[in-house]
Amino acid sequence: MEEQAMLARDLVLRVCAGPTELDPQWIRAGGKVTTPFLVPRDRNLVRAIVAAGRSMGVDRLLVCRTRPEFSYEAVTEVPLDTDTLVDLIRGWGPTPTDFLVCVEDFSAAVLVDADELTVAAGPPDFVRELVGADIPQARAHFAARARAEGGAVLTRAAQLYHCVEPGARHARTPRGPGPDLAERLSRAADRARERSPRAVRGLRVLRGSWGWLMLVALLAVPLAAPALRPVLPVLALTYLLLFQLAWLSRSRTVSFATLLRVVALGAALLWPVALAESALVRFLGADPYGVLAYTYVAVPVEELGKLAPLLLLPLVARRRARRLAATDFLLLAAASGAGFQLAERLLTEVALMEGGHTGGNGLLLPGGSVVYAPDGGVLAVFSGHAVTTGLVGAALGLAIVGRRYGAWLWLLPPLALATAVLEHLNLNAVLSGASLHWATDAVFAVLGGGVLTPWLLLLLLLCAVAMDYRMIGTAAESTPPLPGQPPLARLRRWAWGRSIAMRVRVPADIAPLFRRIALSWIDLPVTLATMLSSIAHELAAATIAARRGPGVLCDTWRFVRHRRASAMGEARSEGRPWRPYPAQETLTRTARELAIRLGLAATGGITAAAAAALMLAALPAAAVLPPVTGAGADTPAYALVAVARLQTWLGEQDGVVWAVVALVAVVSLLTTGNAVPHAHPRMREFLRAPTANTGAILGMLAPGQVGYALPGLVGLALPRGVDRLLVR
Repeated sequence: MEEQAMLARDLVLRVCAGPTELDPQWIRAGGKVTTPFLVPRDRNLVRAIVAAGRSMGVDRLLVCRTRPEFSYEAVTEVPLDTDTLVDLIRGWGPTPTDFLVCVEDFSAAVLVDADELTVAAGPPDFVRELVGADIPQARAHFAARARAEGGAVLTRAAQLYHCVEPGARHARTPRGPGPDLAERLSRAADRARERSPRAVRGLRVLRGSWGWLMLVALLAVPLAAPALRPVLPVLALTYLLLFQLAWLSRSRTVSFATLLRVVALGAALLWPVALAESALVRFLGADPYGVLAYTYVAVPVEELGKLAPLLLLPLVARRRARRLAATDFLLLAAASGAGFQLAERLLTEVALMEGGHTGGNGLLLPGGSVVYAPDGGVLAVFSGHAVTTGLVGAALGLAIVGRRYGAWLWLLPPLALATAVLEHLNLNAVLSGASLHWATDAVFAVLGGGVLTPWLLLLLLLCAVAMDYRMIGTAAESTPPLPGQPPLARLRRWAWGRSIAMRVRVPADIAPLFRRIALSWIDLPVTLATMLSSIAHELAAATIAARRGPGVLCDTWRFVRHRRASAMGEARSEGRPWRPYPAQETLTRTARELAIRLGLAATGGITAAAAAALMLAALPAAAVLPPVTGAGADTPAYALVAVARLQTWLGEQDGVVWAVVALVAVVSLLTTGNAVPHAHPRMREFLRAPTANTGAILGMLAPGQVGYALPGLVGLALPRGVDRLLVR
């Protein structure tokens, strides 16, 4: 039987709300980017429509007229040929009429008015071919023209497609939520840099000098107190762990300095967690070294306590929490777990004056433990507090940020928490001489037995990065573009073409669950291609910036992170009021300045509190916690026992002063001097007068900032060919 052609009425009802308006529900489905613009109805417009279709990887387009009198005309399939489409439009007669051009799966469309109004909606690649690389600038130009001319058609279009706020004809900056505490602190720091540059330079020099002094102190402390020898290696492994997770989390919006401050906060949590465990053990009348204390008290209290920073975040940074990416939840949770792990391990190893009898798991996500039997067999595997807490944070991030993809994602946090609890429970049960129930052990084996937990974390990290970049792409209406054209265009065309060709073959009358599963599987290559293209674009921009020196490179890193945060805020808001920071005008101005500096202008379109809390983590514990006896040298510790061991060690040793020095050094290195530098001395001035610029060097080269300076210095030796990584 011959297949019946689609009528214009059917296509218009799917995509349009009227002859000259796109349907808002169709626009919201799939997070389409929409841009109205004014251009003459000429061959250039048709050529741009064909190029937009080619960017989607299709070989034909659906075309029809949208007015009611043409409802029963057949939809015309035209190839991607400018002359063919021009001939079709001319065949409709000399009188201009409204018409719609759409791809086969209705994921992108262009609505052309009889006058000069044209509306493009679809993925960013589709819209860029019609309005240029800078979509926000095109929308701003249309809004300005709508305000200037004030016609009913233009005003209606500007309001319908959110180029201006409805009913706010004269409002240049729409009202929104006020700043939170984190934004006020950031603004205060920015004002200090602008108004008191000399004082800020002095503080930077002081910070850099203090950081290097603290590093020297950590190197010298073991000479006076050999028991403190593990401090620097454990701190270095914590840095390595966070660096690995932060580098792999390409879509993160939190800075590395923020993560290290959360590490300090997580370390400070050891004391309140130990207090809670002590109170619960005394209430139950249990032995602190018994099975009950090790398992049913320590495990739930510690696993929930390590998530406290995520619960505190909405209180101190409510607006910022709404701009977090899925990977940010993973990183913040992992940083809290890493801090808890840092404090627990330091207190244990310093008190025992040895590394214990647990073995590490190598340099990939370090911090785990393996308990061996006397015959060499493996009794328990623990991935470490950072990995288990990061797993729970990753699941929470996917569920919170990806709520548009379905409520089924909320199944992930309970599964991740169960995995973390069972892994911790198995370790503590083995250490206390007990074993899991056979049913619990079976569930634990199904969840990986502790061996698969790091790989599960990396898998969730990959899913979070892919989802973040897919959502960032849907915010192209308000997010300024990166300098240069996005790379891997051929890969994106292939992914979109494959997706469109397969989506039209999925039956519409199958069960909704099966249809959603099929469409999700079909869209997977598009998501991965978008992720790879975005990562390659950011890396290419950073490489070009590195060739221009550390200053441009650091500005690029900062802009890319702020751009991601702005895009995530727009994508997660789903039309609700939200507060961008930095402001959209500031971000747009930075994008244009950066494009000029990179030679791609054509495409432009809680420190003190955490430190004080961590210093309290060791010293007051001896006065608050009840004495715990029976701390054998071969018994690993949980939080309560770790603090009790330190209490015993402090009472028997004369190195309290050196312990305080080490504590201050660790807190200082974690909380200061880890941010991307804001000011860099000019190389010419430094070479002419190195002594006079020593202060400037110290101001941008604290111990935690060496990692930012090295790529910038290496980038100066890159060949000119790296400028061709991106094109205008």
